[in-house]
Amino acid sequence: MYPILFRIHGFPINTYGVFLALAFLGAIFVTVKLAERDGLPKERIYDLCLWLLLSSLIGSKILMFFTEPEYREHPLNLLSFDFLRSGGVFYGGLLGALVTGYFLMRRWKLPWWKTADACAPGIALGNVLGRQGCFSAGCCWGKPTNLPWGVRFTELGHEVTGVPTGVKLHPTQLYESFAMLIVFVFLLWLHKRKKFSGQVILAYALIYATVRFLIEFVRDDPRGDILGLTTLTGLSTSQMIGIVLGVGALVTLVIRWRRAHALQSVSEIAASNPA
Repeated sequence: MYPILFRIHGFPINTYGVFLALAFLGAIFVTVKLAERDGLPKERIYDLCLWLLLSSLIGSKILMFFTEPEYREHPLNLLSFDFLRSGGVFYGGLLGALVTGYFLMRRWKLPWWKTADACAPGIALGNVLGRQGCFSAGCCWGKPTNLPWGVRFTELGHEVTGVPTGVKLHPTQLYESFAMLIVFVFLLWLHKRKKFSGQVILAYALIYATVRFLIEFVRDDPRGDILGLTTLTGLSTSQMIGIVLGVGALVTLVIRWRRAHALQSVSEIAASNPA
């Protein structure tokens, strides 16, 4: 809607970039606060967040390269300003952060599940702010709709992202942003009441995969087709990743829930039968 906030000596300050910066800063702030509450070393968590930020940016660009024909067919566009300032693909960023986080947590001897739980609400907050940036820029748009909340984008938005004009579209960016705001609040609540380590990050992974899977049905922006799988299945790349992520999170959640319940039962039996 307002892809450019203002200009400094002719250089545009994009709304998307501002929201993306706020998303990262908000995620880091929430993560550090929750990690500190959980007894994790504050300075080490700051270091971890900065590495996760870098790896998520790289991961989002790598997946963007594979999903966007423009960059595969013209590799030199990887050096273009448009590529550098684009947000990339969220799932690529998430996978990049997960891989980097796994190795850094092992190296720094941080408990994986407890640390991941502290990160989960911050990631959800990043989704909230990041999608507000998408809406401002006009990217990740939805299909045409006659619903009363359909939105029309400006010519400037079309020039920046190619979003169609003159027709009302599903505000898919806002669908995800508002949904993840609810998820963010829920994860904060869950973090205080979790029954076992890993419950919060697994809940995030399962819920996000479900939300994103559903929203993808009303998105209409070009999202690429890796190895022709979209043509074969009728599902987008994000939906296919979401299926794997969601099923994996659900299975792991059930396993850890049962394990925590079994340990609790053993503890209760031991407490009721002192030696």
